[in-house]
Formats: sequence, structure tokens, C-alpha cells
Amino acid sequence: MNLKKSALKTLKETSRTFYIPISRLPDSLQDAVTSAYLCMRAIDEIEDHPHIENHLKREILTQISASLQSISNDTAVEDITAYIEPYKHLLPEVSYRFAEWATLAPASIAGRIWEATAAMSDRMAYWADKNWVIKTKADLDQYTFSVAGSVGLLLSDLWAWYDNTKTNREEAIAFGRGLQAVNILRNHQEDKLRGVSFFPEGWQLEDMHQYARYNLTLADSYTKSLPKGPALQFCQIPLTLAHATLDVLILGKPKLTRNDVMALVAQVCG
Repeated sequence: MNLKKSALKTLKETSRTFYIPISRLPDSLQDAVTSAYLCMRAIDEIEDHPHIENHLKREILTQISASLQSISNDTAVEDITAYIEPYKHLLPEVSYRFAEWATLAPASIAGRIWEATAAMSDRMAYWADKNWVIKTKADLDQYTFSVAGSVGLLLSDLWAWYDNTKTNREEAIAFGRGLQAVNILRNHQEDKLRGVSFFPEGWQLEDMHQYARYNLTLADSYTKSLPKGPALQFCQIPLTLAHATLDVLILGKPKLTRNDVMALVAQVCG
């Protein structure tokens, strides 16, 4: 199986939600977004891993960042993964293969994807080191930028690289923040069981819902401003699912059902 087919297979196994919009993208943009998504999913799986101690998470994420800062288009995959070979037995496949996902990126945009992933990996290492302690809204804004708002900026750069699509970058950050806030709400109970809360001190569920709605409103504006084309097609699906997830959470349901997801995707795709 060639790398692209393997990447798409892994993408489908790790996120059916994002597999759908990514699989609809034109070839070169699909390669870039797949590379970016899997690189960031690789480090996200490490940050969230329930059986890796925080000091080890920091060490592994820092090593991944270092490896991405030292590569070029002709660097061998084995040279990149050498940084984390000692931790291979601890990592899920999507994480250990991060170097393969990095090399999938088209040469003319690969550096931006590597830079974004390296920076995020360093930021995740920072948050793991402090056990994701969030005391204020400013802390929450910092965290949601670290792991999601910055992804919105990367996506904007990918749209511009592909067909010169212009975007509002403040709204691009909110696009990422809004999706992350929905994830925080959806995983709130699981996070509490592992001793982590992303809620600022004194915040209740209603406060986080308000935070999510505010950012999703800006995300709506971001998406509505996109011209017809692959960027718009991509952004509509996760944004629609985020709004719908908030709605079912308010009703006391844990998440959208698979049938709900497929119906919403069909609606967006026309």
C-alpha cells in the first residue's frame, strides 16, 4: 500500500468526521490537509494518552518538535523517527508514524505544516508539564489557541497556498477555538476522571457553552466569507457538526449518534 492510501486509511480509522471532508478535497490540497491532520492527530494522541506520565509526554512531544525542526524534503523517515524510537512501545501507530505523515505534504507547503506541528508539539509539552491547569479565561484562550486556534491559521494558509483564497485570520482562530471548546464540553466528564479540567475557576457548563457559542459565531462568519470551492466544502462539515453537538449536549445527550452525523453530512453535501 502506498503512503497516500495508507494515510487515508489511517485517517478514516482515527476520525470519520474529518475523513469525509478531507476525502472530498482535490489531490494536492488533500495531500496537504491529510499530512497536517495526521501530524497533529499524532501529537494529540500523545497529549491525551491515559497511560503515559506527564513528564514522558513532555519529553516525547519535545523530541517530535525537535525532529520536525531539523528535517528537509530529502530527510529519510528513519532519521526523523530516530528521535522517538525509545518510546515506540508506548505510542499508538498514528503517533509513531508521524514522520511518514510529515513527508506526505507537498514540497511547496511542507515547511509550513512542519513548523505548525513542531510549534504545537512544544505547546502541548508545556501544557502536559503543568497538568493542563487552567485558572482564568486567558489561560483557556491560550490553551485553545495552542491546540486548535493555530490550526485555523494553518488551514487559512493552506487555502491561500492552493488557490489564493483570502480569509479573516482572527475568525480563523475562532474557528479552531470553537471546535475545541465543543470537544472540551463533550469530554468534560472523561477529563474529570483523569483529574483534568479545562474550565476556568468558577466556570459552570453554561459558561463554557457561551464560550463555545461565541467562537462558533465567529467561525460561522469565517465560513460564510469563503468563496465556493474546496475550503468552503471542508469547513462546513465540522462546523455543522460542532453546532449540532452543542445542541445535543444541552439536551443531556453525550454526543451525536452515527446516524445523526451521517444525516448532517448528507445535508451539508447536498
